[in-house]
Amino acid sequence: MRPWQWLTYVFFWSLFLTVMERHSLATWSEFMIQFLRSVIQNFLTVIPPLYLIDYLRPAFKSASVFSVSVRIVLLLMFAATISMASVTLFMINFGWLEYDYHTFMLNIVLNTVLTGGFTTVFLLYFLRSYRELNALKLSFEHKLTAQNDLIKARTAPHFFFNTINTLVSLIESNPPRASALLQHVSALFRASFSGTREISFEEEVALCEHYLAIESSRLADKLDVKWQLPNEDVMYDMVITALTLQSVLEKILLNVVEMTTETICISIKVTWQHHRVTITIDVELPKKTLIINHDLRQHMDFYIQADRLRAHFGQEADIHSMVASTQISTVIDYPLQDVSL
Repeated sequence: MRPWQWLTYVFFWSLFLTVMERHSLATWSEFMIQFLRSVIQNFLTVIPPLYLIDYLRPAFKSASVFSVSVRIVLLLMFAATISMASVTLFMINFGWLEYDYHTFMLNIVLNTVLTGGFTTVFLLYFLRSYRELNALKLSFEHKLTAQNDLIKARTAPHFFFNTINTLVSLIESNPPRASALLQHVSALFRASFSGTREISFEEEVALCEHYLAIESSRLADKLDVKWQLPNEDVMYDMVITALTLQSVLEKILLNVVEMTTETICISIKVTWQHHRVTITIDVELPKKTLIINHDLRQHMDFYIQADRLRAHFGQEADIHSMVASTQISTVIDYPLQDVSL
């Protein structure tokens, strides 16, 4: 909760407690004094301990849930005791309350016990919500892992066997080129088996260049890729989920470039403005080779890649593709705060 939300809670809870005692308050001045007392007391009970808990959060991470819960309850009960005693003594000193030892001690004990009880209830509710969210997160991560494995199972054999065939032909005819190709293959497969994670955009571009270098060895002059990238200072702060752009390019090559004998021009433009990254991949469709747009629309879906992107950058992230008669335009769009600000 934000600070203003806690202050709102303190205000209305204090008002509720004061209204509950309205029968013992003869005048409006007594009502206002009691209300002010409740506000100050609840503020001192809630706000300082919450800031202390937030400060001690790194230390709490290594402790057990039960140990942390007990410490929080005891901290709130101690704060309730101190705040109740301080406010009451302050009001007695100014003559707003009459001092009675038994009443004074009874109010302190009662307030401390109630604070401990309410804190325990809130913690139980929080722990239940936390476990549900954690279970949902684990389920989502398992789903993403399964989807990632599905992508590998679908694309890796096709790509792997094509690459092996290319290497076999190059080993005898051009060994240096075969060696360079093996380095590209090693870098790409190492990244693909590292799982879904955030990497720098420069790393993603390097993986895409490894992939395009491998495919260029097989596709020869059928592929023409042009990059429009931000300057190095901007690229330094950018991140993306690993193999997101590479998997989009792989699907484009599989469904367009391999289906024609013409040279296919692919333009990749990357911008980062107003805390959003936009990657536009424009593909010029061949003019002579017949490609059915209906089939392309079915194959140009990136639901799994978009889900992986949303897992790291929120629900505003998306990947969508538009298939026209002359070109395909695919846009990868996700929010990214400028960490340099």
